[in-house]
Amino acid sequence: MIGAQVLSAASAPHVVAAAFSPQVSRDLWWLIIVKAVVCFAFLVLTTLMMIWLERRVVARMQQRIGPNRVGPFGLLQSLADGIKLALKEDIIPTAADKAVFIIAPIISAIPAFMAIAVIPFGPTVSIAGRHTNLQLTDLPVAVLFILAMSSMGIYGIVLAGWSSGSTYPLLGGVRSAAQMVSYEVAMGLSFVGVFLYTGTLSTSGIVDGQAHKWTVLVALPSFIIYAVAMVGETNRAPFDLPEGETELVGGFHTEYTSLKFALFFLAEYINMTVVSALMTTLFLGGWRAPWPISLWHGANTGWWPLLWFVIKISIVLFVFIWLRGTLPRFRYDQFMKFGWKVLIPVNLVWILLEAAIRLGSRKDLFIACGAILFVLIVISFIWDARQSQRQALLDIEAEEAASLPFDPFAGGFPIPPMPGQQLPPRQPVGIGARVSASTTHEMSGSLPPTESDDGNSTHAGGASTNGATSD
Repeated sequence: MIGAQVLSAASAPHVVAAAFSPQVSRDLWWLIIVKAVVCFAFLVLTTLMMIWLERRVVARMQQRIGPNRVGPFGLLQSLADGIKLALKEDIIPTAADKAVFIIAPIISAIPAFMAIAVIPFGPTVSIAGRHTNLQLTDLPVAVLFILAMSSMGIYGIVLAGWSSGSTYPLLGGVRSAAQMVSYEVAMGLSFVGVFLYTGTLSTSGIVDGQAHKWTVLVALPSFIIYAVAMVGETNRAPFDLPEGETELVGGFHTEYTSLKFALFFLAEYINMTVVSALMTTLFLGGWRAPWPISLWHGANTGWWPLLWFVIKISIVLFVFIWLRGTLPRFRYDQFMKFGWKVLIPVNLVWILLEAAIRLGSRKDLFIACGAILFVLIVISFIWDARQSQRQALLDIEAEEAASLPFDPFAGGFPIPPMPGQQLPPRQPVGIGARVSASTTHEMSGSLPPTESDDGNSTHAGGASTNGATSD
């Protein structure tokens, strides 16, 4: 049976190219090498173009010009910057752990390259007379392989922050670890909706499962949660807390220079490409043509699907740039709260609803969802009413506190008045009049005198009196 299928496929190559077929035999060694080199070159070239595009787009948003000197339209500026960075002096801090300091960028970059191996770029095509899939390798658990590679990359960042022997890189590494753990949980849960719809963890199987309807149409909450989580996973603005320049100088790579810094830079942009390719594969139909191009009979055959796949990735990468040029950086506590208290609970609720849709009756499910929505609306009204009452009480207390006279020494030391507060009026004292300690304290703002053991009073200046007035 398999032999007959192979013969029929060889006689009608257009039929083979119409779908992603399982490999009937292993690829030849030279074909595997060609695929690996092409994947590597695709990631590197995408990084160079992404850096140039980001600088040009952000410059346009900020009414600047951007790189436009090196090469046509400044296209070679990224290559020139890479060469310049490689020729810079390689500095290793004295307090750094040298071995870990050197290996950390490598640990961060290698998993980023490996994750692209299970992404399908297109259907089965013919290369030099050999029918092969436009994918380096396919695994039954390919999505879990991508999650494992993204989890490995965090070790490089944490080790870089620890081995630098400096405070700010250590804080950046710890931040990045907490950020990765938080948002990787949300990202992993967002995949469950896709698994329930397609019934497989294989990336090629997920693409085949979207032949008639893209997953984004049936699992929109999972798509939105993944879109947020992938930005946090890649440490990109507005979630670039591990590299917060205003707080941590440069974050975990503050002490890195030359090629080591370039590896971190390369790993970040490669991770952006990988998560964009994963979003395209899981939610946007993979290499399949969008409507209305899909109405063309040959849209999903031959090498055309590779073009649709690259266009989809480019659109997602443009969103990364758009977010960086638009949104300010989040505060760290807000960022962590959003991940643990919003994304993960919403994801769990959506998984339960989608599982119920798959297994139960839609009519009963809609009735149950309507009842739950009604209860939530009632609870929200009650919550808003209580919050309004609480805010009204706080406003009344604030007005009463503002009406009281301002005491600059209420806390034991002088405090300047805030806007809207006024110091109490100064009381004039006649020359030669006997002034009590409390009056002097109120007038001058000095500390009140203290009683010594012999009954004499001692002032803050160190002079003591026995109660007699001076001449």
